[in-house]
Amino acid sequence: MLEVSDIKGVCLVYLLGALTSCMETIEHSSQDEAVVNDISGENKAGAADVSASQHVMVCALKELGSLVQSLSATASPLIQEPSIGLLETVTSVLLHPSMAARLAAAWCLRCVAVALPYQLSPLLDRCAERINNLKSSPEAVSGYSFAMAALLGGVHQCPLGIPHSKGKLVVSIAEDLLRTAAQNSRLSLQRTQAGWLLLGALMTLGSSLVRYHLPKMLLLWRNVFPRSQKELEAEKARGDSFTWQVTLEGRAGALCAMRSFVAHCPELLTEDVIRRLMTPIECAMTMMSQVPAIIKVHGAHLKASAAMVRLRLYDILALLPPKTYEGSFNALLRELVAEFTLTDNSANTTTSLLRSLCHYDDSVLMGSWLQETDHKSIEDQLQPNSASGSGALEHDPSSIYLRVPVGEAIPGPLPLGVSVIDASVALFGVVFPHVSFKHRLQMLDHFAECIKQAKGVRQQAVQLNIFTAVLSALKGLAENKSTLGPEEVRKSALALVMGALDNPNPILRCAAGEALGRMAQVVGEATFIARMAQTSFDKLKSARDVVSRTGHSLALGCLHRYVGGIGSGQHLKTSVSILLALAQDGSSHEVQTWALHSLALIVDSSGPMYRGYVEPTLSLVLTLLLTVPPSHTEVHQCLGRCLGALITTVGPELQGNGATISTIRSSCLVGCAIMQDHSDSLVQAAAISCLQQLHMFAPRHVNLSSLVPCLCVHLCSSHLLLRRAAVACLRQLAQREAAEVCEYAMSLAKKTGDSKDNTTINLNITETGLEGVLFGMLDRETDRKLCSDIHDTLGHMLSSLAVEKLSHWLKLCKDVLAATTDVGGAVVFEVEKDEEDSEKKDEMDDDTMFTGLGDDDKSKPSVAPRWVTRVFAADCLCRIILLCENVDKAHFDLATARSAQAKNPKGDLLVLHLSDLIRMAFMAATDHSNQLRMAGLQALEDIIKKFASVPEPEFPGHVILEQYQANVGAALRPAFSPDTPSDITAKACQVCSTWIGSGVVSDLNDLRRVHNLLVSSLDKVQSGKSSSSQLYSESATTMEKLAVLKAWAEVYVVAMKIKKEAEAKPAKPVGRGDEDEDEDDLGADVLPPDSLIILVQPELPSLSRLWLAMLRDYALLTLPAEFSSQLPPDGGAFYTPETIDTARLHYRGSWAPVLHAVALWLNSTGFGVNDNQENVSSTPSKVPSTFQGGSSSTKMLDEPVKDRMHLMLGVSIEFLCFPRPEEPIEHVMSCLQALSTLLETPCAKAHVADDQLLAVELLNVLHRLLLTRDPLAVQLQVTTVVQETIRAALDHLQQQRANRGNDDEGEKDSLTTLGEGGDTGELVPGKSLVYAAMELLVFILVRHLPQLNSRVKESPSHAPLRPQRLPDESARLVANTVSILAELPSLCSPTGATTILPTVLFLITGVLKETAIKAADSSVPVPVSAALQGLKTIITSPLTREESIQTQWTTLVRSTLASVLEYSQPDESRSDMDEVSMLTAITLFLLSASSELVGVIVLQKGCMDRFRNALNSSDPWVQARCYQLLLSVFQHSNRALSTPYIHALAPLMVEKLKAVERSRPGTAAELQAVQEGIRVLENLVSMGEEKNRVQLLALLVPTLISYLLDENAISSAPQVSRNLHDFALQNLMRIGPLYPAAFKTVISAAPELKTRLESAIRANQASNKAKAAARQAQPTVQAAPTIKLKTSFF
Repeated sequence: MLEVSDIKGVCLVYLLGALTSCMETIEHSSQDEAVVNDISGENKAGAADVSASQHVMVCALKELGSLVQSLSATASPLIQEPSIGLLETVTSVLLHPSMAARLAAAWCLRCVAVALPYQLSPLLDRCAERINNLKSSPEAVSGYSFAMAALLGGVHQCPLGIPHSKGKLVVSIAEDLLRTAAQNSRLSLQRTQAGWLLLGALMTLGSSLVRYHLPKMLLLWRNVFPRSQKELEAEKARGDSFTWQVTLEGRAGALCAMRSFVAHCPELLTEDVIRRLMTPIECAMTMMSQVPAIIKVHGAHLKASAAMVRLRLYDILALLPPKTYEGSFNALLRELVAEFTLTDNSANTTTSLLRSLCHYDDSVLMGSWLQETDHKSIEDQLQPNSASGSGALEHDPSSIYLRVPVGEAIPGPLPLGVSVIDASVALFGVVFPHVSFKHRLQMLDHFAECIKQAKGVRQQAVQLNIFTAVLSALKGLAENKSTLGPEEVRKSALALVMGALDNPNPILRCAAGEALGRMAQVVGEATFIARMAQTSFDKLKSARDVVSRTGHSLALGCLHRYVGGIGSGQHLKTSVSILLALAQDGSSHEVQTWALHSLALIVDSSGPMYRGYVEPTLSLVLTLLLTVPPSHTEVHQCLGRCLGALITTVGPELQGNGATISTIRSSCLVGCAIMQDHSDSLVQAAAISCLQQLHMFAPRHVNLSSLVPCLCVHLCSSHLLLRRAAVACLRQLAQREAAEVCEYAMSLAKKTGDSKDNTTINLNITETGLEGVLFGMLDRETDRKLCSDIHDTLGHMLSSLAVEKLSHWLKLCKDVLAATTDVGGAVVFEVEKDEEDSEKKDEMDDDTMFTGLGDDDKSKPSVAPRWVTRVFAADCLCRIILLCENVDKAHFDLATARSAQAKNPKGDLLVLHLSDLIRMAFMAATDHSNQLRMAGLQALEDIIKKFASVPEPEFPGHVILEQYQANVGAALRPAFSPDTPSDITAKACQVCSTWIGSGVVSDLNDLRRVHNLLVSSLDKVQSGKSSSSQLYSESATTMEKLAVLKAWAEVYVVAMKIKKEAEAKPAKPVGRGDEDEDEDDLGADVLPPDSLIILVQPELPSLSRLWLAMLRDYALLTLPAEFSSQLPPDGGAFYTPETIDTARLHYRGSWAPVLHAVALWLNSTGFGVNDNQENVSSTPSKVPSTFQGGSSSTKMLDEPVKDRMHLMLGVSIEFLCFPRPEEPIEHVMSCLQALSTLLETPCAKAHVADDQLLAVELLNVLHRLLLTRDPLAVQLQVTTVVQETIRAALDHLQQQRANRGNDDEGEKDSLTTLGEGGDTGELVPGKSLVYAAMELLVFILVRHLPQLNSRVKESPSHAPLRPQRLPDESARLVANTVSILAELPSLCSPTGATTILPTVLFLITGVLKETAIKAADSSVPVPVSAALQGLKTIITSPLTREESIQTQWTTLVRSTLASVLEYSQPDESRSDMDEVSMLTAITLFLLSASSELVGVIVLQKGCMDRFRNALNSSDPWVQARCYQLLLSVFQHSNRALSTPYIHALAPLMVEKLKAVERSRPGTAAELQAVQEGIRVLENLVSMGEEKNRVQLLALLVPTLISYLLDENAISSAPQVSRNLHDFALQNLMRIGPLYPAAFKTVISAAPELKTRLESAIRANQASNKAKAAARQAQPTVQAAPTIKLKTSFF
């Protein structure tokens, strides 16, 4: 069994573990020195007593490794401290005579490398150098190869990886070792083992690296094994015992490397590679049958090597598809069965897999819950299984490079004898489903025979192994969905299993029950299941012995578990009644335990079908809880399981108020209360989980005021399972009732604080509350599940409470982040004295919170929170910012926050804590821990983004973040130091670009500080050197370089945006030189608008080349796999071919801003044509020559332009074709902005217009994008790109027309066919640009105005929608769309235009109808003005004058006007219709398409009606606009059009104007309407012929005179009335001199008019001169119409 030394070792590890968990980690490293000195002391003692020293050394090294790994990057000072010499000391152990010590030292180095990835490459190099130098020392070869393998195995935990060259180095060393193995017999074994170990470790680096070495590997593997039977026979005949040992070790090593290859490089496992692997594997299988004979000849010491070969063979076969080796099944199965039935093995070795193959829930029966404790390693030693707890690295050196199993700290492979049996059992499970039924039967019969033959202890061992194999096989059948086989196979299997249900060993009974359930699942026939159940029923009714009763009761539970409620429904009643009876058997607590456990399984699996049995079961559970003595903890645990299952069965019904439900509920609560008072931690954990279930279904009935304090007490429990249960329950409670949970926890703290005897409960809740305790637990706990639940609980609390209790949560995060005695914020943060004291006090409070014991032990030094906890706190900070943003924008407005705080001092807003936020981000960003630095930089970026635009109320024009410039600079600077890892530098570049682009900094010198960091990085990119180039993989260098280029691109985009905005603003008046005082008030404008571009300009020549090179790389990397041959063999500008897969991800994150930047650069430099070719030398050597400027300057103008055009469009279209759902919307926007910027350049326009299919494809892609992406910003940007594309095509067409127009002959015909549609008018989908544009535009219109879709109206379920005012963005979008629509006919030939015009006009008038809604301020909605402008564009288009389409055009114009008239018809349901817009549209038709409309009586009548309605409108604004529009109609040059309108409408106008005398205007708007009317009349007078002048004046003059006030009434009249009087008088005085004769005639005809006019003139003259002067100016003001449209449509 176990050696004493093993147990001593494990106990030492446990004690050391306990010691290190208490050790005051990072800053107090003296204890670590002691550990290290311990090692070095042992080493100096030499090999005097190796076996005695090695256990201590192995323990010390493992603990040291774990400690360094848990410290991660914060262990850096410890490793670098020369006085400790940690690395040297550990490395020296690699030469220790004991293999265990060498492996432990290798493992320790792996831990160091994982904690500090920058050590990985140097350590590999050091080991490689030592192997080469010390080739003749067996220990050196072995030790350093272990170290190299361990380091390679740790690479997957280091995201930055190692340089590709290290792989080549390892291969060359391994090859060298294998080649020279035979040269020196003293070293043969070690060199062989080392060579294969290194190759196996190399495979863990994955496909991208192994791909290059695969052919060599396949060759090596083939050569290790004999090629044929003949060679094998020859081999057997020669060789001695030592040669055979080396041979077997070599073959085991080769198979191990193969296994590693198959496990780690699945992408390389093509059919061909598998076929080539099978050759050596088949040789190995053949060799296996010969090995016993070899052992017989050469001695038993070869057995271990032979077993290792078998282990490796089984391992690799289990990973390959069984189909590949089905020809060898017979021989293989013979080997496997012999292996686990111990045929050739005199030891009674048992497999370790049985527990893992049994169900997790059965742990209560097998005692395996003990492994769920903090002292698992010691419990493992005490388990009955022979292998349990004896794992050690030396049992299988390959585990040094494999991934560590989840939940394990250090790999612990089991002894070889156990591992081989485990591997054979696992492989048996894989192969069994593919074996014929005949062979299955033979094996099952053979198993029964083996069990029968064996006796005593051996029988138990054989039976355990066989059962594990059967379970493995049944599991394999279930996963393959295969059946067990015909009746005889089932019978044989059933006999085997049933026999074991009566076995005295409880583990075997468990396995038999599990096997029975799995068999029922695989067979799946009701009769078979019934037979199995009946057997158990009969047995349970008759048997009286404990063993049978326990076995068969579990069998019932397992049957139900695997067949489910429906499959076993008919047996439910019998099963329940039997198990309830057994559970009451007080004579045997074991029977009760098994019966209750099975009952719980049945309740769980039956679901609602169990509802009828809930009451009796529940009453039994309660009775037993009260009657079974508490010392029988297993029974109580099973009762807890039953209760939990019953609660789940009743489920949401528990909320009800019926009598039965109330009884059930109170019974459950009583049961929970009894279990809570139990002394056993597992029973208490069961109680908590039952209460958790109850809370899920009936939250109102669970009393949190008693539950939460109970959970808080359990948080300090020494039992892991109890702490887990408590936190899991808190996690659920915090999701719904976080506030109550925190309150109850605090009240408990107050109670314990007040009570005198504080010794009973060791609660550690301070003013930081439960949250503080949970943060403290994160530091102490190592269990993954527990830590994950604590994170979730804190996350839920944060989401619910952080915004309300902002100060509390920020203080909590600050305490955790600030609790460091090393690097800190002292550099930048100069705190005033009193603030500093309070800070110290906070930190002291904080420290007491984080020590395990509170105030009890003052002598203990405080421990700062670990880096993991602090990273979590930094993440919490980012979440708090996000939560505040979602709740209230006031959190980001200082003025609002201050006024809110003045009103309510308790109110808390985030902006008031800005200095704390910056401080926390700064502390995190400048920490030792790399993960914390990343989190800190992320927090800093979030803070900059959210607060960049928050103004500083006390200094107008400045923003609040300006005062923190120094802090931001200081936080970023360390990230650019040469020894910083690439990922941190990359993140810092991102923060730099955010900071520079945020516009916070208003001083050029301040801006330069951060800008210089980017400049230095750019220099590094150009020189091709990177700090990471020697330490990390090439993809890390790629990441850093791309991050720099992306940051520059973002800065350039912002710079260009600012420049563009500055140019768009009107220029400020010059001559500000003497206005110094203004200079200070300028605030943000201190920065000249182009200063940012000044900073970027010097770098642009090199940047543009690098950007283009990067885009070329990206374009190649996005090619589909079938074009991989086009990729350059030696990589691109910024990636190497070896790291192509990881490089893709980095490019994917950075290309979009670069594309936008390149588009802006090409736009500003005319496609880079003017860009000189200097500075070529500064580009990286790999930049494709295209971008370095070709030698032939003649091609330079054309080729690069084309190349760049194709590159830009190719990248954009490829991305927009199918943007992945996870792509950020910013990438889509950048891409669209790049396209529209690009299409503004003449080169690009010409390129797109030349290639119409390209333009069509672009529009189709954009259409598809609209189908998948919703945001309005994206849709708006799409319309911009479409507009540019259409304009490019229009320019091109006009150019063609002009060129054709210059030709002399055939000019007329050819011009009419130019444009889309030709002379047939057909637009071909897929080829027609107009068609593609129409598709896209109609989609947008219908999306925002569904009423336009005629199909919607036709559907029976359609309810007519009332037109509603569109939101601003939608309105702009619709307006853009309409503008583009109106331009489309110009792209067509006349015949083509007639094809689309009906649709275009239908859509535009539809938009007019749906969006013409009155606004409160009488403004014209944007879509309406776009629709009117569109109509004008179409009606006045030159196309409409083409003779060939005249008749269609006339029809179209008339029908469109008819539609507009129909839409503008007065309607009760549309009282809010904007009549003015409709009238404007009608007027537009009358003015622009007069010839087509003259004489169409129906339309004429309709138009007149609309004008009449407007004149009669009660709204003076409508009247005024109507007069203005009528004036333009009356004045139309085509008399045939205007005369009918004058005849029809002038009389009504005169009537309206005459009526004003009776009701004078009361408002300015009414006055304006009258003035506009008079203006129309005046124009009519001037248009009339001389002979009619008198009649016309006879209408106008009396009307004007009627507006004059009596001289006595003037002074008392209202202002508007006086204005009307003045207006009339001025006009009369102007008309008189114009038409003197006619005027006289009219005046003299009516004397009363004359007297009225004269008295008015007299009164006017008599009035004050100043007033008169003022009044005289008025008519000139009034001369022009006062209502102006924003856009002139006529």
